[in-house]
Amino acid sequence: MKKHLFAVSVTVCAFSVLLPIQAFAATLTLYAAGSLTKSLTEVSNDFTQDTGIGVNTVFGPSGTREQAIETEIQQGQPTADVFASADAGNPQTLYAKGLSTQPVEFAQNKVVAVFSSKYSQTKITPDLVLNYLLDPNVKVGTSTPVSDPLGDYTQKIFNLANSSQPGSFDILNNKALRLIGGPNSPTVPSGQDSVAYFLDNTQQADVFLSYYTSSLLSQTIDPSLQLVNLPDYLSVEAPFDLTTIKNADPNAQKLADYILSPKGQQVLQKYGFLSPAKSVPEPNSVGGLLLAAGIAFSVQRKLVANKQ
Repeated sequence: MKKHLFAVSVTVCAFSVLLPIQAFAATLTLYAAGSLTKSLTEVSNDFTQDTGIGVNTVFGPSGTREQAIETEIQQGQPTADVFASADAGNPQTLYAKGLSTQPVEFAQNKVVAVFSSKYSQTKITPDLVLNYLLDPNVKVGTSTPVSDPLGDYTQKIFNLANSSQPGSFDILNNKALRLIGGPNSPTVPSGQDSVAYFLDNTQQADVFLSYYTSSLLSQTIDPSLQLVNLPDYLSVEAPFDLTTIKNADPNAQKLADYILSPKGQQVLQKYGFLSPAKSVPEPNSVGGLLLAAGIAFSVQRKLVANKQ
């Protein structure tokens, strides 16, 4: 009987020790671009499963998130441990001010034109995209410059269009509808995809300049949408960088490394992201090289299929 009581006592003691540890398990905070919501939610969940370290994710326009980090640090408030941005500029701003580590590119994206269902019976090729964008009868939806890198990339596209056809920048800049990414952007109902919502639900836009990765999700929701690559003379690089915030939780670098790891990269590639243009800081193992080659080949096949 005494042996049984001793065993029960030991078990109770074990639980009394384990439960507080689980209750106060480390939780990191990840601020990330809205375009990374699906992919980095999955990566964060995988990270938690593999390490036991929880991750609180906060998604939104990268410019807005960067400003939030600065404000929160200045006011001594809790802030992000890791910041994953849809550009290189916002992480670099934090680094230049001594508020984070040297940014590292973790993915590449690109901008495509997404046409509403009204064009579902019309085959639109890349060489025709600018004609549609300039057409006064075509409503062009975009994101908001400064607040959201997608809006900044769009402005670059407008400038490239101007180089090809002088006067295009003013036309495009004046007609662009800043429907997402800004403090005054229209509210999208919860659970709705913003691009599909503005193209087909409200019909506020006829074509939307969106990330390739986001447009894939939009097309999954609304298969009638037509994704068209921009012609080479309008294409812009869209690097995605991450940085670890100053005085972050000691486990923050583990999360950053996980996003950069082959496992994290596989998840990003699944959602249509391209491999970083700059090398991911991983050991030069044969396995890593083979994985990178496999990812590049898979992405290339998707891009070829999309052009067709």
